[in-house]
Amino acid sequence: MPLSTTAIGALLGLGTQMYSNALRKLPYMRHPWEHVLGMGIGVVFVNQLVKWDAQLQVDLDKMLEKAKAANERRYFDEDDE
Repeated sequence: MPLSTTAIGALLGLGTQMYSNALRKLPYMRHPWEHVLGMGIGVVFVNQLVKWDAQLQVDLDKMLEKAKAANERRYFDEDDE
């Protein structure tokens, strides 16, 4: 998984920089260092996005578990009987 997210991020950064150059009607590889910088930023962005999504899933599971426990206490509490 980390290799694919890194590759996707690198392609996203490279594609963004090449698209930017194409819109401005400049040569695609005008400043190669900008491509490297864009690839690095894309890698960081996509990896952080994947980490954020995993943390969001963990938080959602915790919230659902708390809600389930609260509903069970509310509706199936043995003190009411």
